Amino acid sequence: MTIWIDIVKSILTALVSLALISSAAAQSLPGGFVYLRDIDPTIIQDIRYATSNNFVGKPLNGYAAGECVVKRDVGLRLKAVQQELAAQNLSLKMFDCYRPVRASLDMVAWAQNGRETVAERRYNPKIPKTELFRLGYIASRSQHSTGAALDLTLVDLKADNSARIDPARAYADCTGPVEARAPEGSVDMGTGYDCTDLKGHTAARSITPEQRAWRNRLVAAMARQGFVNYSKEWWHFSLPGAGGAAYDFPIQPRRN
Repeated sequence: MTIWIDIVKSILTALVSLALISSAAAQSLPGGFVYLRDIDPTIIQDIRYATSNNFVGKPLNGYAAGECVVKRDVGLRLKAVQQELAAQNLSLKMFDCYRPVRASLDMVAWAQNGRETVAERRYNPKIPKTELFRLGYIASRSQHSTGAALDLTLVDLKADNSARIDPARAYADCTGPVEARAPEGSVDMGTGYDCTDLKGHTAARSITPEQRAWRNRLVAAMARQGFVNYSKEWWHFSLPGAGGAAYDFPIQPRRN
């Protein structure tokens, strides 16, 4: 009887070990990538390309989960930024982090499909979408795919950030007043996220002093950790030297 008990225990131990190994394998990411939640779970995430709330109007290929995936060094620097902001009752909010190459190809197909809907025009009210690549707003080979680029904003933790987008509502375009634009649960940077317009340029002159102050605050906080802003997008930052080869692994749900 004792022999059978020992055999059963050995089998159970082996099964538990196999389950743990399988779980770890499912969580493994290539190239030094990590889930940002494993570095700092306090950073707010709204990964827009995993949803229909983006300029393409559907989840992009490769976004099987709304998770921010970053290179470890990038994640540690974001954690440092977040710690500085937390003392000011502010938080980072991530819109996009690592982006699979297949998602960028989805953007290429969208730009060339010959259609422009009212919802799409909210994001690019003045520029035909076929021109977005030439003008540098979208790239078929994105730094995001190397792990070197991020899209983000600031959240005032003292404010009411509860408003959610209503798909049935006709919102103003991304350059409109904040109360008329689609809600993003963040501070007013002068435009919405992914707004392909001169007003979305970081140093745009057509924004209010308060909006400029928020942009400057974000740029300064990120710069203290080595991040560089892209001049045509107030939300886009990259970390020089953090990139390398482009990756195309899909973003999968994170397992605890």
